[in-house]
Amino acid sequence: MLTLQIKRKWFDMIVSGEKKEEYREIKPYYTKRFQTIGLLDRYGLPTISIEKVVLKNGYSSDSKQALVDVIIDIRQGKPEWGAEPNKEYYCLLIKKVCLHN
Repeated sequence: MLTLQIKRKWFDMIVSGEKKEEYREIKPYYTKRFQTIGLLDRYGLPTISIEKVVLKNGYSSDSKQALVDVIIDIRQGKPEWGAEPNKEYYCLLIKKVCLHN
């Protein structure tokens, strides 16, 4: 299962249901990670697969975490949710927050 670290502001907004997307830059590092769990195919294109991802607020062992169901798309993000205007991202569309602590 893939774990992604995110800032507290975004973590809290996702858990509350306010933020429905999380962004990652389109770079080989994320392409490989998303391919490994089946969100991207071998050509780097989005699949229709829904996968579970752990979102973690920080790096310590006791950081807050949320298990979320996501699908992926490539699109411009929303600046109010942390994206740079007119820049494309891997966009993790959050379908369900399954568990958080």
